[in-house]
Amino acid sequence: MSQKKSRREIIKNIALSAVGIGAASSIAFAEKNIIQNKVSLKGNINHSVSRWTFGYLTLDELCVAVKEIGFHAIDLTKPNEWPTMQKHGVYASMCYTSGDNNLNKGLNNPIYHDQLIKEYLETIPIMAKAGYKNLICFTGQGKGMDDETGMKNCMNALSKILPVAEKNGVTMVMELLNSKIDHKDYMCDHVEWGAELCKRISSENFKLLFDIYHMQIQEGDIIRNIRDYHQYIAHYHTGGIPGRHEINNSQELYYPAVMKAIVETGYKGYVAQEFSPTYPNKLDSLREAISICDV
Repeated sequence: MSQKKSRREIIKNIALSAVGIGAASSIAFAEKNIIQNKVSLKGNINHSVSRWTFGYLTLDELCVAVKEIGFHAIDLTKPNEWPTMQKHGVYASMCYTSGDNNLNKGLNNPIYHDQLIKEYLETIPIMAKAGYKNLICFTGQGKGMDDETGMKNCMNALSKILPVAEKNGVTMVMELLNSKIDHKDYMCDHVEWGAELCKRISSENFKLLFDIYHMQIQEGDIIRNIRDYHQYIAHYHTGGIPGRHEINNSQELYYPAVMKAIVETGYKGYVAQEFSPTYPNKLDSLREAISICDV
């Protein structure tokens, strides 16, 4: 796609929903909505989408697209991108620092602490000024380190960050990732480990990002884990299993039931679509996913 497409062209592409989707999805209610410009939303789920999954669009184009679909938030953007989002009235639902945000080099390893702490402490006041609430963090790889040592190292780093986060109303959100397939040796790969870290830190400004795709691969039992650990969860990501593509019935999870379980916990945060679209019109994939998750 040209980097210089007009707003009218982007809206036109969004509206051309019937092109190419064909039999790619068999979820009737999603197909019914796909011919409409905007998805009719119920208001029980706050929807978002991860920036990297639609990297073929400029940020301006993606902002136009999400507003036309009917929601107003984008995940995983950096401070230098926020002015563009603010121009469109689009919220940064999960923030990055200005650094490289390498999930393999995280808080469990003291050799990275100085740089990471510096980046977080620089970003938090900028977020607060913009009215943003969630800042992602990672444990990093274990590299032979035992879980207890890694947990203590994370606690040590966070003890230097959380006072500033608490003062500014920002929540540090640690992502749960699978270590079986996608992120070998990643330490925070089970919800129980992440929940234990939350318990030890005992701050409302430290929570988990429950990535449904990753946790289905790593340990399954998604709905029970959501119900049992929801008090430690500040954010959710989606993705089809296996392959991290569309979340329709070509994959193994029934996302409406998962979303219903999330809503029943009283959750008021964001659910961000984070899958690699395969439809000819990729925005059809996003519109369909929003429809599927809007319970």
